[in-house]
Amino acid sequence: MMKKLIKEFFQFEAATGILLIIAMVLAMILANSPWSAEYYEFWRIKGEVRIGSLGLEKSLLHWVNDGLMAMFFMLVGLELKREIQGGQLSSLSQVSLPGIAAVGGMAVPALVFYLVNMQGSAIDMQGWAIPTATDIAFALGILSLLGPRVPASLKLFLMALAIMDDLGAIIVIALFYTENLATNSLLVSAAAISVLVLMNRLGVVRVAAYIIVGVVLWVSVLKSGVHATLAGVVLALAIPNRDTEEDESPLKKLEHALHPWVSFAIIPLFAFVNAGVDLSGISFSQLFSSVPLGILLGLFIGKQLGVFLFSWCWIKLGMAEKPKDADWLMLYGVSVLTGIGFTMSLFIDSLAYEGVEDLYGAADRLAILAGSATSAVVGYLILRFALRNVKEVGRSDESSDENRPSV
Repeated sequence: MMKKLIKEFFQFEAATGILLIIAMVLAMILANSPWSAEYYEFWRIKGEVRIGSLGLEKSLLHWVNDGLMAMFFMLVGLELKREIQGGQLSSLSQVSLPGIAAVGGMAVPALVFYLVNMQGSAIDMQGWAIPTATDIAFALGILSLLGPRVPASLKLFLMALAIMDDLGAIIVIALFYTENLATNSLLVSAAAISVLVLMNRLGVVRVAAYIIVGVVLWVSVLKSGVHATLAGVVLALAIPNRDTEEDESPLKKLEHALHPWVSFAIIPLFAFVNAGVDLSGISFSQLFSSVPLGILLGLFIGKQLGVFLFSWCWIKLGMAEKPKDADWLMLYGVSVLTGIGFTMSLFIDSLAYEGVEDLYGAADRLAILAGSATSAVVGYLILRFALRNVKEVGRSDESSDENRPSV
């Protein structure tokens, strides 16, 4: 009986979102309990991997943020490639509306953060990208709580938008959170990428071969100064997506293998490691200082305005149509849900203020949690109201692969 319940839970569309909430709550409890010192010290423990003279020594925190999150971004890259080659992003008509919505969902929150912090220091401004992110697992989890009344087109719109959002986050990390480049390591990275491309062109289909070269790529990228998670994206784009008569493509195999580990282990673990905020050290003035306020307003106000207004203008200009069976209030509710930054915002926050984590007394991370929670609750209530008279809608005719919730 218990085994059956566990299996049904992990098949539940909102399972990842529920695990994220549990991880966040546990982290907050531990960070504000008599065991808070042990909680923080545990993640500072050093772990080393060494092969001969080559070794990597990082804290457990960095192994999660730089190592396991590379697997998260690899899954993002796999989904991105699959969608471009034959899914929701394969044509201009399919990509148009979520694409322009993603642009608005990144530009307006960044503008809100800038306006709030324009009188601040250069260090303050480093966090401009924090409110531009969307936690797709959490957002889709909230959407799934509303049941089958939600039009499939709205889910597809949110998924496509989130894929664009993740791509934007990858570009932002590469351009704005990379420094102190090491030439030798970059040369090794370039060589590893060349090998991956050559393997793809030669028709190599063994996933293990790509993973071996991918590990070399990850280590060299980590040593180069470029953020190591980008290695996961590059590796994903090199994986072949060619089905055979006997079997599905290596890309789909790897995507299916990675998805449960990322959704049910890596993302909740990342949340548990990074969401612990010691509230005792945060004053009222800190919480409403420019950086936390810019993050909070960027997530809750900037994201919904950017996504909805850009979508509204694009539709009114005749460049796209509203998602099928959805009205303006439903589209607005989904726009509010994109303000759930959570894990992605925490990740960018760790890059933006690396080395000065205590500068804001953890108020920046609390602002991420507050903005994400407010967006989740308000978005859910708006959609619940908008769907109150809607009967169960038919399921999409798309394949189960394309309807499976993205990370």
